[in-house]
Order: sequence, then structure tokens, then C-alpha cells
Amino acid sequence: MQADAFDSGDAGGPSRRAVLDGLAGVTVVPRRVLGGSGYRAPSDTLNLAGIGVGGVGAAYLRGCAGENIVALCDVDDEYAARTFAEYPRARRYRDFRRMLEQEKQIDGVIIGTPDHTHAVIAATALALGKHVYCAKPLARTVWEARTLARLARAAGVATQMSVQTSASEPARSVEEWIQAGTIGPVREVHVWSDRPIWPQALERPRQTPPVPSSLDWELWLGPAPYRPYHPAYHPWNWRGWWDFGTGALGDMGCHTLHVIVRALGLDHPVSVHAASANVVRGYHRPWLGEHPRVMPRAETAPHASIVTWDFPPRGASPAVRLTWYDGGLKPPRPRELEPERELPRHGILFVGEKGTLLSGFTGGPQLLPAARNREFQPPPKKLARSIGHYQEWIAAAKGGPPPSCEFGFAGLLTEIALLGNIAVRTGRLLHWRASEMKIANDYEANKYIREPCRPGWELPGA
Repeated sequence: MQADAFDSGDAGGPSRRAVLDGLAGVTVVPRRVLGGSGYRAPSDTLNLAGIGVGGVGAAYLRGCAGENIVALCDVDDEYAARTFAEYPRARRYRDFRRMLEQEKQIDGVIIGTPDHTHAVIAATALALGKHVYCAKPLARTVWEARTLARLARAAGVATQMSVQTSASEPARSVEEWIQAGTIGPVREVHVWSDRPIWPQALERPRQTPPVPSSLDWELWLGPAPYRPYHPAYHPWNWRGWWDFGTGALGDMGCHTLHVIVRALGLDHPVSVHAASANVVRGYHRPWLGEHPRVMPRAETAPHASIVTWDFPPRGASPAVRLTWYDGGLKPPRPRELEPERELPRHGILFVGEKGTLLSGFTGGPQLLPAARNREFQPPPKKLARSIGHYQEWIAAAKGGPPPSCEFGFAGLLTEIALLGNIAVRTGRLLHWRASEMKIANDYEANKYIREPCRPGWELPGA
């Protein structure tokens, strides 16, 4: 088959050993070259490949404009057609393993696939010494997140998770304000999101429509348990299904958790519990009048949930209780909030001994009530500002400092979010032993820490 043709290979794809053997004899050439002022040598331009480019992956590629996009991979050529047209010189593939085996010149990969394939793609790229940019959350299970963080450290390459807000000015400002003692010691934090904006609390569909000719369903499933194709899963709506996605918390939690973890110097929680609305109706049958059934352990994430983590004291800093709300739920209205104001659609409330601080995704921190801001002098800007989220990763791949959401930090954020999902799925209080990667008080819940994958889709190096 020609290199520029779609190449799905067989359902199993090339073996891990075949991919690794393909690197035998390859010499890594440093990018340091001589050149005049303003000169950018070809060796200073990264050769990048996109994997999963029909959705968010297209935006990730545009964020790396200026680098050389040499290959694109997607299991659905119709869904990815617009991105393929945007990069007509990039060679096209369906199977990422085939692409990595054949495209020896790739320096880094950009992963925009559904959550359930993040880990196997990233681990394969790390085993080959590629720089990796990956959609959030980093993985679908705690074990996968922990494994990717370890593999990234061993590979010594540049990694970044797609938490664009980690490079933002508001994130830096919140951290500076909290660490300067603006509201005193913080024991309580509330964070909320307007997600989900996709269907959740569904039964598995019973229909088995034909697989579209543009889609390789076996490759889309990857490590997930087999089930027949249905448009309830692809595209977009996979986010709510536990086999493929991580619900509202997994999808959006990392965008706000990073601010809290950094500002308060948090590490692993010691416990987590959750409450959720899990009323499930039949798929595409909400108007038939059947009695809704309560299914606390449905196949999808719930309509709405409240998740609470407890973090231990850190030195002189007190213990922290962090609570997440989604599905339209919000924390209790702060007493300091003016009567004419409402909480935004998504945001963070830090409750300190000396006041309350409100932060959103895009706006900077605000003290409550607003009158406090008019008389408040912000602390000095002591933290380095970012050169840009995507630029951080590119610069790190060329020898610069680690990005703000490299896989070590990204793995911690992902673990916190995924532990919350386990609490949602079980409905029980869970005591977490991070050093053992174990839920100490609930043997059954531990099955969600590491879930089985289909043969042939194991993580290289795990």
C-alpha cells in the first residue's frame, strides 16, 4: 500500500516488538546547528504526527503551528476529513501502530483520541522515545495514569497534557494570591462545572446498526471490551460511557484541579466519597412513559454528581476538603456574594480563615465581596509566566524546561479525578493508600484501579 493511503492493517496491528525492532540502528541527531540571526534550521523544526484528529486533535495541531506535521492518523476518515484536507502533505493512517512503525522521522505525537486509548498510544510513543502531547485526562484508570507518569520519567522526553489553563495568567495569579496569605489558611475548596453537555445515565443501546464504511470499529474500540457499533458511542458521546470515557469529572476536572493542587501544595487525597443522580431511562425512549429505574452502577456516568476528597495537612498548612459539583449543581451560595450576583457557570471557591476567593476559567481571582477588590493590593508577581501552553511543550522537546502539565503532574491530577469517579461508581466512602495504589477499606472498588484490556492492547513497558 502506498504511504499516503489509509492504512488500517489487520485488527491486531503490528506487534510491540515489531515496532521497537524498527528503531534498531537509528541514531538521534541533536538539533543544535549553527545559523545566523533569525535563521531556523530544518533540525529546529519538529516532525509531529497527530493521532485522533477529527475532534479536539485538530485544535491541538493548530496549536503547534510552525512545526512540521508529517503524518495523521484517525480510525474514521470521514470524521477526520477536514483535518486531512488542512494538511494535504501529511501521510494518512488508521492504525497508530502502523504509523509509528513506518514513520521513523517522527519526533513527537499529539493524541486527541477518546480517553480509553490515551494510555496505550502514549505508552507506545514513549517506548519509542517520542515526545508526547496528550488530551486530558491522561488516562482512563488510575493504574494507567500512574504507569504513564513512570514511563515518561524513564523516557526523558517532553510531555504535556492538554490542560490549556495551566499556562494561563489567572492560574498563576490565584496561586500567588493564595500563597501570599490573602485569605489566610484554606481548609475548604469548592469547584464546579457546567458539564456534561453530552448524554449520560443511559442504558446500553439494543440496536446494532451497520458500521459506517469510513470507520474501523475494531481500532476505535482498541483496548475496551468488545460491543457492537452504535452512534451512541462515536463520535463525541463516548465521554459519558465508563468503558470509553470518564464523565464530566474526568473531562473537565483537570482544568480546575491543577489550580487548586498548585495553590495549596496538595498531593494525594486520603479519602473520597460521592453522591450522584443516577436515574436511568431507556436509550432514545424518554417519552414512552416507562417508570425510570434507579441504577447506581450504570454503564454511564450519572446526570449529576457531588464528589468530595479529603487531603491531609502539609507541614504548617491544614487539611483540606475539596468538593466537586457537575450536572448543573453548584456549591452553597457564599455569604459574601452580593445579592445581585450569581455564581458563574463554572469556577472555584477558596474558603480561607480571612476571606473567600472566587476564580473562573478565564477571569482572574476576585475577593468576595467585590468591595474588597477595590481596596486590595495584589501581591507581587513572583511566579514565571508561561510562553504559551503548546509552546511550552514544543520548547521542552527542543531542550527547554519541562512544561507546566508534564505527565508527572498530569498523572496526579488524573488520579484525583479518577478516584472521584470510582467513588461515584460505588457510592461508598473510600480510603486511599496512594503509596500502595490501593483502596484500603473496599476490596471490590479496587477492580476499578486497573481494568483488563483486550489481548494485544497492553501498554508497552508497563
